[in-house]
Amino acid sequence: MVQSSILGFPRMGRLRDLKKANEAYWGGKLSRDDLLAEGKRLRLEHWKIQKDAGVDIIPSNDFAYYDHVLDHIQMFNAIPERYSKHKLEPIDEYFAMGRGHQKDGIDVPSLEMVKWFDSNYHYVKPTLQDNQTFTLSSDPKPVREFKEAKEAGITSRPVILGPVSFLALGKADRGQKVEPITLLEKLLPVYEQLLQELKKAGADTVQIDEPVLVFDLPSKIREAFKPAYQKLSALGDKAPRIVVATYFGDIVHNLDIVDAAFKDVYALHVDLVRNPEQLDEVIQHLGPKQTLSCGVVDGRNIWKTNFKKAIEVVESAVQKLGKDRVIVASSSSLLHTPHTLDSEKKLPEEVKDWFSFATQKASEVAVIAKAVTEGPASVREQLEANSKSMQSRASSKRTNDPEVKKRQEQVTKEMHDRQSEFPTRYSEQKKHLKLPMFPTTTIGSFPQTQEIRVQRNKFTKGDITAEEYEKFIEKEIQDVIKVQDELNLDVYVHGEPERNDMVQYFGERLQGYEFTTHAWVQSYGSRCVRPPIIVGDISRPAPMTVKESKYAASISKKPMKGMLTGPITCLRWSFPRDDVHQSVQAQQLALALRDEVVDLEAAGIYVIQVDEPALREGLPLRSGKEREDYLSWAVDSFKLSTAGVKDSTQIHSHFCYSEFQDFFHAIAALDADVLSIENSKSDAKLLKVFIDEAYPRHIGPGVYDIHSPRVPSEQEIKDRLDEMLQYLKPDQLWVNPDCGLKTRQWKETKEALTNMVNAALAFREKYSKSS
Repeated sequence: MVQSSILGFPRMGRLRDLKKANEAYWGGKLSRDDLLAEGKRLRLEHWKIQKDAGVDIIPSNDFAYYDHVLDHIQMFNAIPERYSKHKLEPIDEYFAMGRGHQKDGIDVPSLEMVKWFDSNYHYVKPTLQDNQTFTLSSDPKPVREFKEAKEAGITSRPVILGPVSFLALGKADRGQKVEPITLLEKLLPVYEQLLQELKKAGADTVQIDEPVLVFDLPSKIREAFKPAYQKLSALGDKAPRIVVATYFGDIVHNLDIVDAAFKDVYALHVDLVRNPEQLDEVIQHLGPKQTLSCGVVDGRNIWKTNFKKAIEVVESAVQKLGKDRVIVASSSSLLHTPHTLDSEKKLPEEVKDWFSFATQKASEVAVIAKAVTEGPASVREQLEANSKSMQSRASSKRTNDPEVKKRQEQVTKEMHDRQSEFPTRYSEQKKHLKLPMFPTTTIGSFPQTQEIRVQRNKFTKGDITAEEYEKFIEKEIQDVIKVQDELNLDVYVHGEPERNDMVQYFGERLQGYEFTTHAWVQSYGSRCVRPPIIVGDISRPAPMTVKESKYAASISKKPMKGMLTGPITCLRWSFPRDDVHQSVQAQQLALALRDEVVDLEAAGIYVIQVDEPALREGLPLRSGKEREDYLSWAVDSFKLSTAGVKDSTQIHSHFCYSEFQDFFHAIAALDADVLSIENSKSDAKLLKVFIDEAYPRHIGPGVYDIHSPRVPSEQEIKDRLDEMLQYLKPDQLWVNPDCGLKTRQWKETKEALTNMVNAALAFREKYSKSS
């Protein structure tokens, strides 16, 4: 029979239970034992959901309190000495690496966190030493959670990150020179030990994720797969059968690795949502007894699976391999989808019928497997309902707006270019804005207090009037302006108290979007987002941010910066349509934002930041024509949104988690006057690319990490600025935090910004004297 499987399930729970438990623990309101008990409750609940849906192969060890890669760092004792030396409790040491620790005389920043491939999930980078050793923890998490599931009557398939991907996704610690992949020989014995312990616990199969196989890999990493899997496969009956899982792309370019390394593994999983065309070639490279796991249910988006198309793909595999050698699966972990559609009570019924969240996707894999195993008649009712959903969406008037399409047809090449080149613009901006050297600013948001959330919730429920809510927001803006006056920042922001999320806020004001109530998705740690859903053509009925920005400017002593989310980030941090190309959706968003930028300038806002932190994550994972095509339409979308202003108006853009060396030409092509980037946890040598490429415009590398409650000292920030000036000119450098301050508390925010401003003032004085 064809079996069904899930590669991973969301961790947060139906009502963001894990987020609440983690934050209560961090705040000293929940005990360690209670936190661990809540994790166990959630795991049992999620396993039961999948079992009740009819899923045959249910994952374990897909749960994490903060991040699954961080789980492996701790499990392998790959813990930098700056954390291990304090002898913290394991869970506290774990959180210290994830979010930093500044308590009881211990002061350590968090490890670097970057995007997980091209998703909006963030993982903690393994950070390795020249003398690195690995040992398996005394109570390995995959074994413990497998036993937990077994006690609940569920024989699960443990999920672990593969040894090659673990190292390939890591980096050398600061001051270290080790090339992570060279540590493979030291790491493999730990994997052997882990697999043997899983076997002893009763595990029949284990899912080993090697997602880096979708990349164009350097030779050392390509060559690492063969010895790694020869060694693991040689364990034979002493270890569970291995399913090697890949996702987020095709592996056709690495099929020689499949031939060399995976002939003795039980099964191979491939993503047939992203790249269905790889199916035939992959099958040709399977061994005579190997099983293929077909990822036909989308683990990255919320649209219902088209059963007809998915069944055709699976049946094509069955015809070549037989039913016993095919598994129906999610394309990737369902970590990237919301928990359940059942929580959504306010969606229009027509639209709700088009969606499928994680709980529903578990049922989808079971239905597809049953249809292929027992025939369509066995699930006729489900197939008929699915067909009606597909037809409803295709014919709905919600998806098509002739006026939007007409405007897109009228876009010209000239609409993408500013009036003048940067030197001319900068000359005008200096006269107009009168900014000093080392200008200070923040990225946009200030702390969103409990009171802000309460008032927003009251307004949403209709408990207070629009006038009452507006007065509350104006008071919050006044308070933020007062704080910036006291801090003596150079360019202000209004603090964004009225905004829930940097994409959702705009989506709620655009035609073509739908919104959910409880469709939360983990972004990092306890941070969850509720991505809006693009269901049709996009347009802007009215100004979205002008009122608040104009009011803030009217009570400010310094230039006010208008804050917008860029077209690519609005696209990438939404659930996009899958029925039209993403370039079409991006251009529609750009036109809507262009109107907003022009209106802000007309309202007296002469510094406008259009954030594009998602530009990097949208980059196709492999180099070549697809990547260049993406960068072309992505850059054009940004330029279309920002090019309608005068030379004297300064355009900023912000990038976080942007490892931009491999697409720097596109960053430069955006033609923003000022870039701000995440930098505090990255090696400042990344800034060398600005020298190598002779970058002519201005840049604000973040001087401290906003994802941690830790407060950097003034000297620490000065040291960072000194380091930056090895790569940047003094008149290029802006001083700002890594990202927005929405998730931080006011006390730590004021302390950190005070230190930041004092450091900038010291450098301003130093360099003004020298000049």
